[in-house]
Amino acid sequence: MTMKTDSAQAGRSGDQTQATVRAYNRASRWYDLQEWLPEKLAMGGWRRRLWARVPEGRLLEIGVGTGRNLSYHREGHSVVAIDISPGMLAKAKAKARKLRLSVDLRLMDAQHMDFPDESFDAAVATFVFCSVPDPVLGLAEVRRVIKPGGKVFLLEHVLSKRQPIRWMMERLNGAARAAAGANINRDTVTNVEAAGFAVLETQNLMGDVVKLIVAQRPD
Repeated sequence: MTMKTDSAQAGRSGDQTQATVRAYNRASRWYDLQEWLPEKLAMGGWRRRLWARVPEGRLLEIGVGTGRNLSYHREGHSVVAIDISPGMLAKAKAKARKLRLSVDLRLMDAQHMDFPDESFDAAVATFVFCSVPDPVLGLAEVRRVIKPGGKVFLLEHVLSKRQPIRWMMERLNGAARAAAGANINRDTVTNVEAAGFAVLETQNLMGDVVKLIVAQRPD
């Protein structure tokens, strides 16, 4: 019975992963245009705040998307950036060429990364773990591939603790996931802890819905 249950769970996870790939391949065609105004109003500033905290060293960026973070890479950052969507990754590669940036861009699933243990000094992701089908699995992979004592820096939208906002987000989550591939009901701080990280800091950037999260892999 256990084997059948595990197989069924693996099948559902695979289906969800492929649905995510399809959603972001579709979105890649208009994603930058769709996100232009939010980037100008708030998200660009949040990204700058996050990347200002990221130390020098060999870094992993999870969910590079169309390359929204590329312009925030600093001297001393040696970045390997992954994304599960070929469409999004193609946009990121074009942007990196335009910016003349040296960044190693790879097609890869955050839930099953092809890196050896302890490959990176730190990791960064912005608005990614709302979309990873199994976020705890993905975060556990991040913990595996960064060095002991290494930090992960996240920007994430999360499920509000405030009513009626929480009620609305829970009710609308299915529609949001179907439309854009992203969940709006994730408790990402709890997921980070469940993956084995120690949460060092959380900052509320927009109410309690958008958070900057800094966590550390224990030594």
